[in-house]
Amino acid sequence: MFATKRFRLAAGVAAAALLSAGAAVAATTASASPAHHNPPLTLTRLDLKGFVVNAKYTLGTNTGNTFQQVYGSGTVLGTPIAGPNVGVKFPTEDYVAVPISSDQVYITWQDPTTHAIVDVFVMNLQTHTVYDYAPGSTKPESAGYITIVHWPSHGFPH
Repeated sequence: MFATKRFRLAAGVAAAALLSAGAAVAATTASASPAHHNPPLTLTRLDLKGFVVNAKYTLGTNTGNTFQQVYGSGTVLGTPIAGPNVGVKFPTEDYVAVPISSDQVYITWQDPTTHAIVDVFVMNLQTHTVYDYAPGSTKPESAGYITIVHWPSHGFPH
């Protein structure tokens, strides 16, 4: 009976070792090819010239407002087209846009004189969501949905 227990214990240890080795191989294989699931990192700027988007906010500071963003060659103008801010005039700002993934874009608006960050957006072009952070208040966050009014013809990622 003592030999049977040793045999079962040895078999259990061997089985555990095999399972651990298999898990280690699977983990190593999965981590060795992250590009399979994630696109490569890039800081290549996107040219949004011709891109027009309406951002309708349902959460946060801008709740109830819809802003149309019209992108030019390095500049952007945001205009309130619905909600409490209609009639407010905003200045033209500079922008930098970089892709986060094939469906997401990170956009920073900057004051052309001071280069201070005026607004930051993450837009998901597949789910049509926008997250907005506009510094300068105690609650600068907003979120909502985007409608693409005009898509540039120069290859901006879909």
